[in-house]
Amino acid sequence: MKHNFGAGPCILPSSVMQQAADAVLNWNDSGLSILEVSHRSPEFEEVVLKTQLLVRELLNVPKNYSVLCLQGGASTQFSMIPMNFLQGKTIASYLDTGYFAQKAIKEARLFGDVEIVGSSRDKDYAYIPDHYHVQHASAYLHVTSNNTIEGTEIFDFHDTGVPLICDMSSDIFSRKINVRDFDLIYAGAQKNMGPAGMTLVIVKNDLLDSVKHQVPSMSDYRIYRDNQSMFNTPPVFAIYVSMLNLLWLKNEGGVEGIEIQNKKKAQMLYAEIDRNSLFVGNANLAHRSRMNVTFRMRNPEIESDFLAFASERGMVGIKGYRTVGGFRASLYNALPLHSVKALVKVMQEFEALQTQ
Repeated sequence: MKHNFGAGPCILPSSVMQQAADAVLNWNDSGLSILEVSHRSPEFEEVVLKTQLLVRELLNVPKNYSVLCLQGGASTQFSMIPMNFLQGKTIASYLDTGYFAQKAIKEARLFGDVEIVGSSRDKDYAYIPDHYHVQHASAYLHVTSNNTIEGTEIFDFHDTGVPLICDMSSDIFSRKINVRDFDLIYAGAQKNMGPAGMTLVIVKNDLLDSVKHQVPSMSDYRIYRDNQSMFNTPPVFAIYVSMLNLLWLKNEGGVEGIEIQNKKKAQMLYAEIDRNSLFVGNANLAHRSRMNVTFRMRNPEIESDFLAFASERGMVGIKGYRTVGGFRASLYNALPLHSVKALVKVMQEFEALQTQ
């Protein structure tokens, strides 16, 4: 049996995979594949609407926010955000908490001045900066709620008096949030929502209406809002599978229910890391991610031995990111608790072998 701890594209529920596979061959008994159906058909327009309504229901999205299904992955948002909201403004503020925050900062600098209000680079991004000041004149503050590579997560979001924009690619739908705390949330689908190919954007309409300058059509959030996310051909299959996955999440007790399960999984694995004489966690205790658990061997010389040992026992995707090394176990919504138990058992068995 395989246990998929991959960081993304990640594990999806087996029931969702089966429904998606059936739809590839014959969608809704139409005689057509979901891959070839017209995105302008009433049937697919209903899929987009249902997906948006599920997002609103599961996250309790207020009426004055728009829900958009876009293409390009979260990385496209790194440039779309400053293109829409920084141009013509004095400065934008960014919190530097790791690899993807750095990528967002790099793109923003193409459109205006960027102030890094806090950074955890001094400790290899093992923590989240808590104390920082944002200029009142700043166009927005950009944060990354969960750092997939470094294994840290923001649990409290500060009100700084400027619009708050958040990259939630790797922890959206994993825990309760107050959407009203944010002016724009974006997330690549390939963690907790669906397959790669779709990007979710939840944006306050007041923020969109504040944009007065011209923006290229394919990068203008207002155009996607006014065209119900279908200004051009949308990522049909990714949206459809995301809809199926959100229905699965709803049936699992919604975000509130899955958060309980995610806490159990993370607590179990971190407890073993802290107990086991061979391993040590990477992130500071207060900022440990529930989605991406990063850890390493106390003796780096046996890391490859453990990786081989774990792979032989069905553990998939636990090798750490290439710039960090060590190990990373991603505990996304669809990963069952028994997979975490299996990984813990492998860690215990390897410890027993090393201490004989």
